[in-house]
Amino acid sequence: MNFLQVIGYAGTFVFALTGALKARTYKMDVFGGLVLAFVTAYGGGTLRDLLIGAKPVNWINDNLALILVLSGAAFTFFLKENVARFNRTIFYTDAIGLGLFTASGIKISLLYGLNDIYALVMGVITATFGGLIGDVICNAVPNLLKKGELYATACAAGGIIFIALNYFSIKSDINLFICVLVVVALRIYSKRKRLMLPEI
Repeated sequence: MNFLQVIGYAGTFVFALTGALKARTYKMDVFGGLVLAFVTAYGGGTLRDLLIGAKPVNWINDNLALILVLSGAAFTFFLKENVARFNRTIFYTDAIGLGLFTASGIKISLLYGLNDIYALVMGVITATFGGLIGDVICNAVPNLLKKGELYATACAAGGIIFIALNYFSIKSDINLFICVLVVVALRIYSKRKRLMLPEI
């Protein structure tokens, strides 16, 4: 298993955990938790694969990814802590998932022959659209569209750095790791400092 696959699987587990935790805050049953875990973990990557023509989409016949999603949902199911405590946890798991899926989404898109700009767009889609679909299912305003949230912007910033570093003699694994760190750090920093884009 190479580092790109490790990042992809880690992102799958983290986003499945995020989706299941979110389902618990909305008091869904076990089935609802599984659906939300699945959608959050697979939504962005599925849309990316459909757009770039990857066949089959990334999760088909991938038993390890399925086990990771089920594990994330099961872990949440057995937690007994107060639901209110999960809000901060959801934020951090979501931030980590954003970084992991931005990096893997861009790298996979480049491997399929997309140019830098469209690979960047696919990286942002991979990272954000699973959470967007999950929020829609929960009838909540998606983080992607919330005022005062550097969400997709954090992904784009990390992605731009990833693509820029591709032009230097930096190992691919190190570049992937840097991209993850930048996205996670920017997401957390912007939330704490209340950084936001100007209104339209």
